[in-house]
Amino acid sequence: MSDSPRRNLATKIAGEVTLSDDPGATLRKWRTDFGVSQTDIAAHLDVSSSVISDYESGRRENPGIGVVSRMVNALLDIDEARGGDHIRQYARVLSAGFESDIVRDLREYPTTIPLSRFYDAIDATEIHAAEERNISGHTVINSIAAITRLSSEEFYRLYGQSTSRALVFTDITRGESPLVAMRVVTPTPNAVVLHGIEEEDLWRHASKLARADGFSLAITKKPVDEMVDALRELP
Repeated sequence: MSDSPRRNLATKIAGEVTLSDDPGATLRKWRTDFGVSQTDIAAHLDVSSSVISDYESGRRENPGIGVVSRMVNALLDIDEARGGDHIRQYARVLSAGFESDIVRDLREYPTTIPLSRFYDAIDATEIHAAEERNISGHTVINSIAAITRLSSEEFYRLYGQSTSRALVFTDITRGESPLVAMRVVTPTPNAVVLHGIEEEDLWRHASKLARADGFSLAITKKPVDEMVDALRELP
C-alpha cells in the first residue's frame, strides 16, 4: 500500500485531535470508526487499556503531540494488519475532496453488479424500480451535512467516477430534502437508498420524484456501521 494515503490520513486525524476542544473524544471517534477496541490499541502500544480509557475520557491530561502520533500510528498499523480497508475507504473520500463526516464511503467496483445484490447486502426494500438494474459503485452520504454544506457542483462529485451507482443517504426523517436536491443534479444516479426510515414515514411524493427522474428508490434500516461493512464486501 502506498504511504501517501496513510500519511494524508494520519495528518488529518492528528490535526483533528490536536485542534479539538475534546481531544479524548476525537480520539475515541476515530478509534471506533476504525473498529479498533481499546484493548487492541493498548496491546499495540504495550500499555494498559486503562491508559487509553483515561485519555479518551479526559481523566488523564490532554495528550501531547507525541502521544497523539503514537496512537494514530497504532490505529493505522492495526488497520493495515487487517487488510487496510479503512485507510483505503478514507483515502477515496479525501481524494474526492470530501470530509469524512459528509461522505462515509465512496467506492468504484471493478465490474458492474445487479442492483438486487446491492439491496441484499444492506437489507434494502425497493420502493420504486427504474429501468436500469445494475450499478458500478456506491456513495454513502450524511444527508444533512451534504445538503447544508455542498454546492450543486460538489453534490455532483458524490457520483465519483460514474453515475452508474447507488447513493445512500443517512440521517433521513422523511426523505424530502435529498430527493428534492437530486432534482438539480443531472444526470441522476441509477439508485437512491434512504437510510433509517420506515416505508410509512416516507415522504408521500418520494416515489413520484424517483419515477420522474428515472432512478430506483429503496429504504433500509440496517445499522450504518454494519451497512458500510457489508458494502466493503462488494462486489
